[in-house]
Amino acid sequence: MFRALYTAATGMTAQQLNLDNIANNLSNASTAGFRARRLQFQDLMYQNMVVPGSAATQQTTVASGLQVGLGTRPTASETLQTQGEFESTGNPLDIAIQGQGFFQVLLPDGTTGYTRSGQFHLDAQGNVVTSDGNQLQPSLTIPADAQTISIGADGTVTVTQPGQTQAQQVGSIQVASFANPGGLNSIGKNLFLATTASGDPTIGTPGGAEGAGTLQQGVLEQANVSVVDEFIQMILAQRSYEANSKVVTAANEMLQNLNTMAR
Repeated sequence: MFRALYTAATGMTAQQLNLDNIANNLSNASTAGFRARRLQFQDLMYQNMVVPGSAATQQTTVASGLQVGLGTRPTASETLQTQGEFESTGNPLDIAIQGQGFFQVLLPDGTTGYTRSGQFHLDAQGNVVTSDGNQLQPSLTIPADAQTISIGADGTVTVTQPGQTQAQQVGSIQVASFANPGGLNSIGKNLFLATTASGDPTIGTPGGAEGAGTLQQGVLEQANVSVVDEFIQMILAQRSYEANSKVVTAANEMLQNLNTMAR
């Protein structure tokens, strides 16, 4: 009975963290480029009362044994890399990646961050930056007198200027791909950092041989959060939490009965 109390407590703790993860997914359902997370669980160690395969007699062995589990624990929060829905905005600096890959931005400490959010802006010098002022990498500067900005599917950026009949190329956008994007470290602000689990980034042209996706101008990728699925997972987490709490209640009542008998 004491084992049941502690085992059920691990289930309640795990489902509480699961609900926290669901709440984070739902709260970011309107965050451009957000990647939903899914919690993964693992059973804890087992108490071997009879070890499977141990000798029953000199000629026979125990077929299945007798093992009692001690509960569960969360082991990982997997980042889902499915494509989010596209929303047409008409803003020339809104860019979406159709397929795999991440935009590269220069962080204040000099490191490179990676993001799926294509909400870009111009700073006072005409540099393309994120909403936090982090520059897109490789750096891209738009002339102050540019009348139109065109971004091709392969990342080529051209502008038209007064007095010119042809568009002029001012740079290109490259995309970073990872062998294991689920191993990236989320640091908030729609940013990820590379880790040993994700591997080093492969930098390439959008739509190129590196497997990177193509770019879509005037479009934003929304969060890949399915509100319906998250509500279903929330109900399941709540029911699992309730079931574990009932185990605690049942074990407590059995202990109470023992105490009554002792009197």
